[in-house]
Amino acid sequence: MTRKDESSEYYIKRLDENRLKDIETPHKAIYGKKPKKNYFLKKYNTTYAGVKYIGYIAYNTKNIPIAFFGVIPCFIQYGNELILCAQAVDAMTLSHFRYKGIFVKLVRATIDLCKSEGICLVFGFPNQNSYHGLVHTLKWSVTERMELFTIPVNAFPLEKLLRDFRWTEWIYKKYAGWILKKYSIAEPGLPSSVIAEGYGGVYRNEEYLKYKSNDKQVIQIGNSKAWIKIRNGLIIGDLSGEAQHFHLLMNTIKKIAKLLGISRIFFHASPGTRLHTLFEKWYKAEASFHVIFLELEASVPLEKIKFTFADIDIF
Repeated sequence: MTRKDESSEYYIKRLDENRLKDIETPHKAIYGKKPKKNYFLKKYNTTYAGVKYIGYIAYNTKNIPIAFFGVIPCFIQYGNELILCAQAVDAMTLSHFRYKGIFVKLVRATIDLCKSEGICLVFGFPNQNSYHGLVHTLKWSVTERMELFTIPVNAFPLEKLLRDFRWTEWIYKKYAGWILKKYSIAEPGLPSSVIAEGYGGVYRNEEYLKYKSNDKQVIQIGNSKAWIKIRNGLIIGDLSGEAQHFHLLMNTIKKIAKLLGISRIFFHASPGTRLHTLFEKWYKAEASFHVIFLELEASVPLEKIKFTFADIDIF
């Protein structure tokens, strides 16, 4: 599907499997490096949700990719209802093509596609560059601001030193696997802690957890579990366990981080949730991602939908 712009400075086409590599051009220009092999294939092949490749790419008159906006379908569970939704995840425009209305046209085309595919609700955690366009221009609703907990660890920065180079990265991965072997369990991820509390949240069934499983693992400490990822720190996606065991759990995670040569632990949570309350008791919170929604067909109370770090695409 192709859409021509009136200015004839660019045209847009729907994302498909053959155009995945075209996303790499603006990605490399903006972030300074190419993504890992098959990164976008894995990200946008959301077959488990019954819908995939939802997004549009803009090309200039020389057929060079200059911008992209994409969403990844998923389900949100609210009570006994499952709602087909999508998370807005990538918004990229080459610097000399900004302020020409390309971003807005890409978003509108993608939202039209969402409607035609039966997606009822779109949500996101925009950065400062896309927030203005989505909220002020396109009138997406802001429901809350998540909060970030950064937990310092007095550790030699082994992860940073070894993970920055391909020829030493494998050494660190092997070392990390050895350290975590004592705690790792054969589970692909954790169910949503916010759904367990009665909120609406991302539905993490077996297919979803398989989709999200790359470079992550579940560790068990006593009766508690943590879904974690090691990348520029130790990232906690979600936790399960009794509140009285939280301090022991976190102390053990800090000890693990120290052995791994990781100097910071990160966790994002929606205010009002149980995990946010537990973290706030022990650690300082700072404002992080805005949570935004665009309602298409769903009639869910948006303020009742909550998230943890595991629900954000960067986890």
